[in-house]
Amino acid sequence: MKKLNWQEPLALFDIAQTRQLESLASARIQHGPSLMDQAGLAVAKLAMAIQPFAPCYWVFCGPGNNGGDGLEAATHLKKWGRQVRVVLWQADLQRPTDAAKALHKAQALGISIQADLPSEVGSQDLCIDAMLGIGLRTPASTDSEAQMQSWIESIYKFGADVLAVDVPSGLNANTGQFQNNSNAPHIQARHTLQLLSAKPGCLTALGRDACGALWLDALGSEDLQQSTQAIAQLNVASKPVIQVLHASHKGTFGDVTVIGGEDLDARGMGMRGAVDLAASAALHAGAGRVMVCYLGSNAQTSRMPEIMQRKLEALNLKTGAIVCGCGGGLAVLKILPKVLQESMQLVLDADALNAISKDLWLRDLLRLRSAKRMSTVITPHPLEAARLLNTNSAAVQNDRLQAAQTLADDLKCTVVLKGSGTVITKTGQTHVINPTGNASLATGGTGDVLAGLVGARMAQGMPEFEAACAAVYEHGQVADAWNLPTLTAGKLAELIRGPQTASWSPSLCGT
Repeated sequence: MKKLNWQEPLALFDIAQTRQLESLASARIQHGPSLMDQAGLAVAKLAMAIQPFAPCYWVFCGPGNNGGDGLEAATHLKKWGRQVRVVLWQADLQRPTDAAKALHKAQALGISIQADLPSEVGSQDLCIDAMLGIGLRTPASTDSEAQMQSWIESIYKFGADVLAVDVPSGLNANTGQFQNNSNAPHIQARHTLQLLSAKPGCLTALGRDACGALWLDALGSEDLQQSTQAIAQLNVASKPVIQVLHASHKGTFGDVTVIGGEDLDARGMGMRGAVDLAASAALHAGAGRVMVCYLGSNAQTSRMPEIMQRKLEALNLKTGAIVCGCGGGLAVLKILPKVLQESMQLVLDADALNAISKDLWLRDLLRLRSAKRMSTVITPHPLEAARLLNTNSAAVQNDRLQAAQTLADDLKCTVVLKGSGTVITKTGQTHVINPTGNASLATGGTGDVLAGLVGARMAQGMPEFEAACAAVYEHGQVADAWNLPTLTAGKLAELIRGPQTASWSPSLCGT
């Protein structure tokens, strides 16, 4: 068993894959404890580790194998001399074979088993949520579903810490959404022990808040995981490595050009700050030269003397990385065809994506870039993704991995679907889910910073997919390290760090 470490690679498996792993792991057990017994032991060990002196361990057990895991945990805790009370959902239901055996073992030990919710639970007690796990299906009766929902909500409202078995009950292990979204504010475990495999739903959307501290016990299935194609993997830290020689110059570290920033008088909205934020991020990320191209007729100088200003007609779009769309407004429509057709390395954000969502020709130009071996990364938030998919943001959030995959397949590019547990996807690549970042990024301009950072990493030589993964991780990592009340987008850009450097030093001779 281990607490998940965001610095290490980790394969993520969906529900169908986890069930396959479960079947394979069970089939090879000839003697010794069953898989359910092993799972129960892991739950009991973690319960003791996180709450060793709990006056009582309340184990809430559902009708399936997740409930069986809870019952096995209860028997271990009882054998270790702990005070245990089992709250059993519909005791007269027929349970799966192993879960029925676990119930018999608990009864034989004289464990207190009740069929009704307790009226109260001590604040120092520990609640173990073994109601549903990855098995979201409840009995078909509407009354039964409502009662199950009431039970689940009550577990998390008693005030005691909750250890969830596999996933907090009601959370979809694939998508990170709840079966009933109104539960989201209430269902927040202090700890979640994932069994057999780590699940993507625990790392994206509402799952990140619901699961608390994440733990994993593979129950000896590590070798089986290696032979199974994961649905996704955890994003880990990575930066371009650039060899720094005495003869290095600004061209060594790549060029980034940011195009956007509609005039104030175009719609009564001034958005040139978005360009400055993206450019600042690229500059602090170590790009050798950073240029900006403001869209509009009003002259304006960049706030940073290190950043060069260019007119569109003076740009060579075929060199360096182009970041387009930040604060682009309606003005971006006029320049997008040229940008899409000429830029060899391109990051599309914000109004560039909104323009493409409304224009089939622009969409076709974007698709054609892949066939021409042009690199493209798009960085939509859920609403921008919804516009590109002709749906709504709720539908995108309901299955973030699928939404990102559909966009990547349709638009032939790397997709960065921003949000809690940002998803990075490209056709032919395993989904990547990012573990860094927090609510301090929920301020205006942080998306522009990310776009500039992606552009910098592409300009420094990273392929588009790897550049996107690296930039998203770094972007969130800066937010995680921030410990003051407000993180502005400007400060975020300033805290970005340049690439790793491999320096050459001549050996000393004749000394």
